[in-house]
Amino acid sequence: MSSLPSRRAFGGLLGATAAASALGHTSAAAAPAERPFRAATDRESARPNILVILGDDLGWADLSCYGSPDIHTPHLDRLARQGVRFTQAYSGSATCSPTRFALYTGRYPGRTEGGLAEPIADRSVGLEPGHPTLASLLRDAGYDTALIGKWHCGYLPDYSPTKSGWDTFFGNFGGALEYYSKLGLAGEYDLYEGDATYQDLRYYTRVLTERAVEHIRSRRRGTPWLLNLNYTTPHWPWIAEGDEEEAAEIARRIRAGDQGALRHRDGGSLEKYAQMVRDLDRSVGQVIDALDHSGQGRDTLVIFASDNGGERWSYQWPLSGQKASLLEGGIRVPQIVRWPARLDGGQVSHVPMYSPDWTATLLEVGGARPAPSHPLDGASFAGYLLRGEEPPERDLFWRVRGERALRRGDWKYYQDQDGTDHLYQLENDPREQADQATVRPGLLAELRAAWEEVDATLLPSPA
Repeated sequence: MSSLPSRRAFGGLLGATAAASALGHTSAAAAPAERPFRAATDRESARPNILVILGDDLGWADLSCYGSPDIHTPHLDRLARQGVRFTQAYSGSATCSPTRFALYTGRYPGRTEGGLAEPIADRSVGLEPGHPTLASLLRDAGYDTALIGKWHCGYLPDYSPTKSGWDTFFGNFGGALEYYSKLGLAGEYDLYEGDATYQDLRYYTRVLTERAVEHIRSRRRGTPWLLNLNYTTPHWPWIAEGDEEEAAEIARRIRAGDQGALRHRDGGSLEKYAQMVRDLDRSVGQVIDALDHSGQGRDTLVIFASDNGGERWSYQWPLSGQKASLLEGGIRVPQIVRWPARLDGGQVSHVPMYSPDWTATLLEVGGARPAPSHPLDGASFAGYLLRGEEPPERDLFWRVRGERALRRGDWKYYQDQDGTDHLYQLENDPREQADQATVRPGLLAELRAAWEEVDATLLPSPA
């Protein structure tokens, strides 16, 4: 196994590249150099509020603090300066709903029938109400829980956030919707408050931001809370605020039965995508400002990430691959963490972690116990973040649509859809171009066997 210093050296190179690119938009004074992460071990605090914000199909380098040459994201850059930026964070899967299963359950998506869908596209499966979740376990520990935005873990009447541990829900059930009309892939209206439809035909990102701000301002002091804020931005269709004519045309096509209208393969552009990412940045900034103005910012653990890698218009250099692939571009995501009471700002971490790890971490810091009947696959990073302990060393596992991947240290085993095995050393080859499979056959066999050992414990992949 490669040593941790080598992983840090690799991440430091990428972090320096990102910082240099960000300086193209800001002065050196406005973008001070990051320092390697070090836990502030002399601090204690009460259980934090927890705010988890997800972008949708946001690429690894779509933020200026991650090196985007064209998109300036000052609010998320500020969040990174106030906290810790992770350069090797991963999603639990390469598409929307399996990653959400991984985050909500802390387990590999393949442990549940609903997690096998890549992503969920019909009403036959979902997150079973009896399965313990991040929300249900924190609620049992005394947290108020809410989910605002995209659920994508099943449809009514059988599946809903309010059946899986969230006290309140406001958002959409499906994987995508037209931003104004709120029409989904099948032409259904898809904006709900609880389990009842809610009428609001304004731009969806604005609606979610307003609701999140209202929710944060209404929280009672003394009762910790969890808020999952799941934006659909910048997922297709490529509609920015103000594009009402194009939105109306897409809605007309959806109502006429055009099943490809919402996917918008005949629309969008680099500039339109940039508009959507900038809007996401402004929206997150408004939510964080409301949090800080409410007096709760210091005691709130904020996580910002993407649900998986980017796609059509995303910028992901130097990674290859995109959403739906287990190459790095499909699963490596931007991730920023802020908790002023416990974490110093202006730091960068190059330690690999992914969605199920956050479930375990948040349960620990929230004083909640995992359910013995449903053991977690993620590892808690609370010791690393708060107590100065070494980060957990374990394999990262993925299985997606005929592809497989396992990361151990700097080495990544990857099998493509043709069934060909590959081996990459990510420290020197983050773009996954120098295949070491024939050079290190013993290591390849070892990692393949480790992947197969985990896979044997999961539900079979759909044919």
